[in-house]
Parts: sequence; C-alpha cells; structure tokens
Amino acid sequence: MTAFRALVLAGSRPEIDPLLAYAGVAHKSLITLQDQTLLARVVEALTAAGATSIGVCTSHPAVVEAVGQFVTSARLEIIPAADSPSLSVAQAAQAMGFPLLVTTADHALLQPAWVREFLASVPADADIAALLAPEALVQAAAPAGKRTYLAFRDGRFSGCNLFYLRSEAALGAVTLWRQVEARRKQPWKIAALLGPGMLLAYLTGRLSLDQALARLGRKAGVRARAVRTRHGLAAVDVDKPADLDLARRLTAPESAL
Repeated sequence: MTAFRALVLAGSRPEIDPLLAYAGVAHKSLITLQDQTLLARVVEALTAAGATSIGVCTSHPAVVEAVGQFVTSARLEIIPAADSPSLSVAQAAQAMGFPLLVTTADHALLQPAWVREFLASVPADADIAALLAPEALVQAAAPAGKRTYLAFRDGRFSGCNLFYLRSEAALGAVTLWRQVEARRKQPWKIAALLGPGMLLAYLTGRLSLDQALARLGRKAGVRARAVRTRHGLAAVDVDKPADLDLARRLTAPESAL
C-alpha cells in the first residue's frame, strides 16, 4: 500500500445551505451517517487507503473541535480555509507539500479501494489528474440520484471529487480554477478566459473527455489527465437533502455497499 498525503476540503458556504437545516447540524461535514460524521468517514477511508498525513481545510470552530477528537493512525492537521475552494487548495498544497490527493468532506461513500485504484491509475505524465465516472455506471449504482454530467464525444461523465496534484506545477491548474471562480457570475468572461475555440468544440460535441482535459491543461500550462473509475458510487456526494437521503439508503445495513 503506497503512502500519500491527503487534503480534505471542509469549508463553509457564504450563502444559506438548506442541507444544514435539513440535517440539523452546524456544518455539512458533521452530518451523521451510520453513527459517523461525514468527515470521520472520509478520514477513515483515506487512512485505510494509505494516507499518512491528512489536512482538513476548515475555519469552522465545530469542525476544528471534531477533528481534535479523531483517533487515527494518520497525522491530522487543521489548515485554515481561504476565501474560495481554489485558494484553499493552493495554500494547503504549499503547506503540506506534494504529491497531494484532494477530496471533500461530503464524499460520504468514499471507499479505500477507490482511492488506491485512482492513485494507481494516474498517468505518469500527469501534473494533475481528476477522477470521473461514466454516466452508465453512476445510473446503475444509484438510479435514484441526480448528478451533474459533462457531455463529451465519448459519453457523459460525472466528477468524483478526487484530484491528484503531483507537484507544484499542478498549481497552474488551480490558478485557472481561481480565475473561473472569480468570473462565476459572469459567464461571458469565463468564455473569454477559456477561449471561443474550446467552448465551440465542447458545445458541438467534438471534444472527447481526454481532449478536453488536455486542452484545459494547456490553457493552465500543465499536463491534465482524466482517470475513469469503474465505481459509479464514487460520483455520489452529499450536497443537498436528496443526496443525504440517498446516502442513508445506500449505507443502510441491508445495502450491499
């Protein structure tokens, strides 16, 4: 089992989150699923997968307190969250070092095997890699769930909230992410940033998944690669009440998960 560092994003949304009221908690990562918080489940999965050092990126007092009570063989540290997820990743990566696996605290169903398979499948030439699940596998594993898909020439894929940053060179992609975040309320500026050629190719279905990642990587000055998972549930996170209901059904004692 290969040892690795991992970062868990557990920031707070500036807007009102209906999920918190639905679950009756102060922070999403503290939602309980089968007698464990979501954050504890993620930390446990990462530790079992081989993580020797885990950073939890948060500024929420309740989450900081919860992390202080964890008992795990991995070294845990709190890394203060920045103003945006991308800036949090950039600052945390500089503090923790590389290579670095990045995931989120709401990855409620995360399994050690998924992490190990992802790390083993990252192409040797990748500065940064992302795990994605084909739509057919997601629908077969969680037909009742509603996920967001990106459509490419070779199919539709859903993100799995697992990213691998091999070295400091990967931060070029994080910089591009930050630029997109800054323009999220101005789509025309995002279009200008990415370039009309790439957007037209995507909208007309001429880009494959690998081509899209490669083009985005070139825009950021990095080698970006996609890794396809064979586990449809890897695309399931807890972002809204319906997601939590689904996760509870999937983790019920009678479930095969």
